Amino acid sequence: MADHAHSHSHSPALEHEHVGSVQSRLVVTFIGGVIVLNAYLAHYILFRDTEAIAAISAFIGAIILGTPIIMGAVREVRRGRMHLTVLVAVAVIAALAIGDYKEAGLVAFFMLLATLIEEQTAAGARESVEKLMTLTPPTAELASGEEVPVAELKQGDRVRVRPGDRIPADGIIVSGETTIDEATITGESLPADKVAGEEVFAGTDNLTGSVEIEVTRVGEDTTLGKVKRLILAAEGTKTQFMQLIDRYAAWYTPLVLMIALIVAVFTRDPQRSVAVLVIACPCAFVLATPTAMVAGLSAAARLGILIKNVAHLEAAGDVTAMVFDKTGTLTTGELTVTRMAPAEGVEGVELLESAASVEQHSRHPVAVAVTKVAQKANLPLKNVQDFRETPGRGVVGRLGEDEVVIGRATFLEEHGVDLDDVRSEKHQAATGAMSTLYVAKNGRCIGWIGLEDRTRPEAQQSTAELHELGVRRVSLLTGDRWPVAKKVAAELGCTDVQGECLPEQKLRLVEMLREEGHRVAVVGDGVNDAPALTAGDLGIAMGAAGSDVAINSASIALMADDLGRLPFLVRLSRRLRRVILQNLIFAAIFVVCGLVLATANLLTPVMAAILHNVGSFIVIFNSARLVRFGENLSPYSATPVDEAKAVPVAA
Repeated sequence: MADHAHSHSHSPALEHEHVGSVQSRLVVTFIGGVIVLNAYLAHYILFRDTEAIAAISAFIGAIILGTPIIMGAVREVRRGRMHLTVLVAVAVIAALAIGDYKEAGLVAFFMLLATLIEEQTAAGARESVEKLMTLTPPTAELASGEEVPVAELKQGDRVRVRPGDRIPADGIIVSGETTIDEATITGESLPADKVAGEEVFAGTDNLTGSVEIEVTRVGEDTTLGKVKRLILAAEGTKTQFMQLIDRYAAWYTPLVLMIALIVAVFTRDPQRSVAVLVIACPCAFVLATPTAMVAGLSAAARLGILIKNVAHLEAAGDVTAMVFDKTGTLTTGELTVTRMAPAEGVEGVELLESAASVEQHSRHPVAVAVTKVAQKANLPLKNVQDFRETPGRGVVGRLGEDEVVIGRATFLEEHGVDLDDVRSEKHQAATGAMSTLYVAKNGRCIGWIGLEDRTRPEAQQSTAELHELGVRRVSLLTGDRWPVAKKVAAELGCTDVQGECLPEQKLRLVEMLREEGHRVAVVGDGVNDAPALTAGDLGIAMGAAGSDVAINSASIALMADDLGRLPFLVRLSRRLRRVILQNLIFAAIFVVCGLVLATANLLTPVMAAILHNVGSFIVIFNSARLVRFGENLSPYSATPVDEAKAVPVAA
């Protein structure tokens, strides 16, 4: 978790630039350790005349083990940095200078061992993130039947994916239908049903059907590639506290060296000074923040939350205002038929059958919604002749001898249809928050169909949880009509709402909240909300899987369209800070107590080295608890929108 191999963003306590793998350096460390152990065996167990053998053995072991530490310190000094490595190097040199080779060898052994184990832990943490992300298969089967390496796939290639296979690249399904487990990308536990025309992502599991996919993105350009790259890049970023530690680390080393010198002068005991230098090397303190951050990033990645900078994860816990876009964020973005009102003397079946029969030839979202309802009701749709569509206004078609006109009120009036009967005050009140589709047959209006963009099923519970977590302002900003905006805001318990809102007004409203002293998070779908996402303290993009705009414009991207991830994000941020605080308090007490014990001659250099390792591992294991945070995130159980009680909302 703390990377000792590279000069990384979070400088660990012992930073060595060795050549070779962790495993090979571990072998050399153990060889040196065995030689030092041989010195102890020769001195205490074998005959007394082996004193020279013990001294030579201890000296060789100390040189093997101490050289990489001293070389690392020399490199740091040459760069003009009083790095923490210097403390351990001085301790080893001091032990060698007073002729205590066994002590020098053991101290170097334990410090090197700590470095290598922590380095391996760091590699393991990064590997777990990579494994979470890099799940593409090594080969892919082309539609022709030929098997090729995934690295050779090109945009436009067609691949066949059978049940049980992994998707090799991002693409669009061109034939077949299936169910795909997209948990690695979106964090969603429930598999998604996919049909022709829908997007699929590299590294996801094909569960049920055989499909043919046209490749749209390959390699590092896939959503999987971007996610992996950004998560690993996030580990290289710093929080404000980590920057503070870096700033004062340069003062810490000279201070400890001065304390060690004072102890040596007043006690005339070099061993005490060596113990002070070893125990004062604050590995636990330096590891406190980065280990927790990596664990937090892993927990977020598992649930499909992509965080570009660890400072954003830290900031999420301070949010006091959340600004939501409506369409595609709080609502599904898909229109649903919620009401039908046939004219007097007209059956509901006739109204829906006439509308759906004509609309089946249009791809407009309104037409798709009407056709879906008719299909669910198992209504047989009639053949249409002379179909004509006026984009954004309506459609016309003939069903046998009857001419059917469907669309907005103005479109029907242009076709000579009288709407006075259906446009009463009562009708206006009923359709205020709906998109209304009027249907006329042979010049007479036979009724209207009301459509709405439904709120997400989990939205209500998520906003309620945000209120409980202390998010005081939950604002809804939308370019939609006021009646629609107020209805959605009332359903979700928003504190304030702004309808018919232009993009520049959204920006101004976010700025106003910040001027009031709020920490503002802006939540949008990332496609048309890019300016607003960058205006808040945090920009959170919803449903970012496959969307380059969303991933690039937001501080945090939710790969799935699940608002339940927002309260989890706030909780994770607060838990993260609690763990960091625990680590820092423990590390500070550990160093202070260690210095007191070493000065009082209650701690030998070897004991100090062992305790140093223990302190580091306690911090690492405390941070590791965060990896499992949210593992049992329960599915939401929101009240259906139809039953939601409206609450007063400020205009």
